[in-house]
Amino acid sequence: MSLCCCSTAAGRGFFLSWRYLPRSPLLKLRSIATFAPAAATTAISSLSAPQQRQVAVYVEALLDWNQRMNLTAVTDEAEVMTRHVADSLAVLPPLERAYRSRSVTGGGDIDGVSLIDVGSGAGLPGLILAVARPSWRFTLLESMKKRCTFLEHAVESMGLSNVDVVCDRAENVGQSLDYREAYDIAAARAVAELKVLAEYCLPLVRVGGLFIAAKGHDPREEVKNAKGAVQKLGASMLEMCNVESMGPHGQRTAVIYLKERATPRKYPRLPGTPSKMPL
Repeated sequence: MSLCCCSTAAGRGFFLSWRYLPRSPLLKLRSIATFAPAAATTAISSLSAPQQRQVAVYVEALLDWNQRMNLTAVTDEAEVMTRHVADSLAVLPPLERAYRSRSVTGGGDIDGVSLIDVGSGAGLPGLILAVARPSWRFTLLESMKKRCTFLEHAVESMGLSNVDVVCDRAENVGQSLDYREAYDIAAARAVAELKVLAEYCLPLVRVGGLFIAAKGHDPREEVKNAKGAVQKLGASMLEMCNVESMGPHGQRTAVIYLKERATPRKYPRLPGTPSKMPL
């Protein structure tokens, strides 16, 4: 296991039709630079102008829909940029570095990566990562129908062609032949404690792939408690990496696991079991 410190990553360009832009996209982009703290501004400005417009569309949709359903406790645009958007982008450097280090080619191009965002909720981090990495394929897995409706709306409004939304429980999807061990990476943010989250995510990851969990500033006790569950599911700790965050402690931790062998068929267990009876 290793511990490292990382910063935010740059993204590649992605075309966005003007019909998807909010009514005042330039004003929105200026507000990002004006009101967001420096670290968040750096993360957002690393994206191309079309990607920044996609993010602006997402933020507008999130705040609009949030008035009708509970998508986020954050209701301020600048705070959404810092606590959600920049926070999601911050996991890219450690994720890409870890993936390159485990790839057959030993580094270089990683286009075509498949990533599933488990418990996607409002689309975090999946939708933001899909903007930053248009050559990757993303699946947003969410069990609540109304949130899936929002995700489908956001995907269409942002003009994303590299995202699919799956409305189901992780326990069901993990036992489906269409999804089981089909992804290079499974990611999750603010879903459950690690020993539960591992049972949701690891059955979806191919052998040799990665599971990354965005956790708080000091998840060492949680990581320790999850060690047995992770081993049963066929993985081991690769690294814990401090990443920049706008949270109260100024950082979060990306916990990255390597899938070393196939997950036993009995996992994941029936819906509700992982959370009620953690491994």
